[in-house]
Amino acid sequence: SLGRADVRPDAAAGYAACEAASDAPPAEGSVVAGTGATVAKAMAMERALKGGIGSARETTADGASVGALVAVNSFGEVVDPDSGRVVAGPRAEDGAFADTLAVLRSRPSVSPFAVAPNSTIGVVATDAALSKPDCYRLAVMAQTGLARAIRPAHTPVDGDTIFALATGAVDSPVDVLQLGALAARAVERAILRAVTQAKGLAGVPSAAEWAGGS
Repeated sequence: SLGRADVRPDAAAGYAACEAASDAPPAEGSVVAGTGATVAKAMAMERALKGGIGSARETTADGASVGALVAVNSFGEVVDPDSGRVVAGPRAEDGAFADTLAVLRSRPSVSPFAVAPNSTIGVVATDAALSKPDCYRLAVMAQTGLARAIRPAHTPVDGDTIFALATGAVDSPVDVLQLGALAARAVERAILRAVTQAKGLAGVPSAAEWAGGS
């Protein structure tokens, strides 16, 4: 099985994380919060694929940047919003993916107690100077990226949440509409990175391993 409920981050872990902080690109895939993550559970854990953690960054025309870091542990499948292609779906036969919506349409209602716990949790961070209401709007807009890349999202068996923060390092006017749209795009890309960089673990294959027949 993946994950241990008795192992949780504490104050010491948070302190250690701050001490280890750097400006290097973060690790992605089946590491840290992505280690026990899985996706595509419409046909139960026996047909799930590995989730993970991913990151992406976008830059506005004014030079402000917004980055997303997302741990993807979803009930739903992961899709490429640009093409509509399923990137990580429930395991079907011969390396194919089952259609999650077709599965849900054809089965009785799903009891929340019969589904493994899920949550896709992420943070979007910008170097722009934002007010608290602007940060709230940034989080709201960024959340739409989650719904575009995970199908279905925000279900009764998910705890999907995106947090937002602003460092204020770039002290110049910023268009929150533009920044929020790019934050949503960064969330989409981070979710795709999370599953494409994942490696199989504890008998649960990654999407690449399943599609490749390994």
